[in-house]
Order: sequence, then C-alpha cells, then structure tokens
Amino acid sequence: MAINIPTVGLNDTIQDIHKQLKIQVKNYESIGYIYVVNKKNILRGVISIKELYCLDSDKKASQVMSRELITAKLHTDQERVALLAIQHNIKSIPVIDPNGVFQGVVTSDTILNVLHNESIEDTLKSVGISNINNSAINILKANAITQFNKRAPWLLGGLLGGLVAAYTVRQFESYLEAQILLAAFIPTIVYMADAVGSQTQTIFIRSLSLQHKLNLGKYITREINIVFLLAIVLGVFSYILGAIILQSLSLGLVLGISIFFTIIMASTIAVLLPLILSKLKIDPAIASGPFATVIRDILSLLIYFLVISVLV
Repeated sequence: MAINIPTVGLNDTIQDIHKQLKIQVKNYESIGYIYVVNKKNILRGVISIKELYCLDSDKKASQVMSRELITAKLHTDQERVALLAIQHNIKSIPVIDPNGVFQGVVTSDTILNVLHNESIEDTLKSVGISNINNSAINILKANAITQFNKRAPWLLGGLLGGLVAAYTVRQFESYLEAQILLAAFIPTIVYMADAVGSQTQTIFIRSLSLQHKLNLGKYITREINIVFLLAIVLGVFSYILGAIILQSLSLGLVLGISIFFTIIMASTIAVLLPLILSKLKIDPAIASGPFATVIRDILSLLIYFLVISVLV
C-alpha cells in the first residue's frame, strides 16, 4: 500500500489542487487519482488525474468528484484487491479502515505484481506444490531437496491412490474377462471424471476467491442444472457411440449410464471438496491438485464396475 498519495478537501477548488500537485508531485508515490476526504480524513470521492485538467478551475472537489468508490479494507486479501481493479477497470484501489478513514492505495505496479505471483501460486497448487513463500521466485531458485520435499508427498499419495484403483479393477476382473472390450473404456471413464471435475472445480474455486459472500444456494442450484444437462447429453452420446463400437446395445447402455453418474460424481466432489477445505481454513486451491484427481479416479472406476456388475 502506497501512503504518499494526493488527498484534498471537499471545499478545495480545482485551482487549489493544481497548485498542490505542482508543489508536492515529487513526494507522491502515485498520482493516477486525487482522493477527496473530509476533515476526519474519511474518503468521500475520487478525481481522475486525466479529468482534472479538463475541469473549470473554480469548481470545488465535492462538485466534480466521483462518489462511486471501489475500496478495499486493510486486511482484504491481495488477490481480491487486484481482481477488483481489473473488474472495475481502475488503476489503483484506495484502502480504508473499518470507519472509512483513508489509509493509502494499492497502485497499478503492485496490482500487476500480485496478479503475477498469485497466478504462479495457483498454478503450483493445482499440481500439488504449496507452502512456498514468494513462490514466483523461490520455486525457480529452490534446490533439489526442497523441490523434492514439496513435490513428493502428493505424488506418493497419487501412487497409493493408483494402487487402490488397481485393486478396484482387480475385484471386477471376472466381468472384464467376460467382456474384454469393457476394459478399453476405462481410460475414457477416468478422463471424463477428471475433465468435468477440473472444469467445475476451477470455476468454483475462482468464485470463492472473488466473492467472499458467494450465494452458495444460488450457485449450487445453477451448477446442478448445468451438471445434469452435461450428464444427459454426454451419457446419451456415450451410449450411441458405445453401442456402435461394441455392437451391443446393453454394453453401450453400460457406458452411457457410467458416464452419466461419473459426471454427477465428479461435479459433486469438485464443489464439496473445496467447500470443506474452506470451512477447515485450508486453501481450497489445494483441492484442484492430485488429491482431488485420486478421489475422482477411484470413484469413477467404482461407478463403472458397479454399473457393469448390475447390467452385464
């Protein structure tokens, strides 16, 4: 947060502001906006520096300022501050305390730096690497042991999950022996679970980070509608495609029903997992990594083989 920022009073004229800028400009950290405050230093409005020189010199700040303020609190997450600037197309975000007292601004340079670092941090979390301070720099400079320690735990968890998945397949090997072609669709089932889960999870985690007061009821209702539409369309398509390839309506039905329930399962996990982690005060971005992938893979296989055991 930059503290040395041009502030003016409600009754200051445009001419007064011009004089102030000429005298103080070298001391300011940013002059993209002029911030208008009252006698208690409570933020009341803002004037763009671009508009300042188009205004009549005898006008008062209170007459020309914009009262539609986009602000951040002192403890607002830095990523949310940066995204606010992008959403509202403004170069700086003013910071106020709980009483509205002006504290400073987050400048465009800081916003760009935050976006860069947060983007790298989110990318690292999505592949199971977290708890690295200043991740944008340190992950590149970290030695082999540090990188090993950050990457190995999730990969070991993924390996264990893979073994559980293999055990699941083994329990249903008699069905695969009877209809060996069913084994060919295992990668398809797993892929659909991961693809749909990743889509849903990425959008949900982003919504949680952008909207701290997200209306979960409304969001989940909308997501249910989307998921059921996806599940029906992809399930029917899988049934038709499976029936053609396998030359069997019953086996095509197995594939279609499996895809239908797999999509519903993957979307449910994609919403519930980040929500649970968020309630536990754990960064929900962790849910988009190998942890969620392992859960989806195992459950998708279980769904597939349960459908096979019922219909074949």
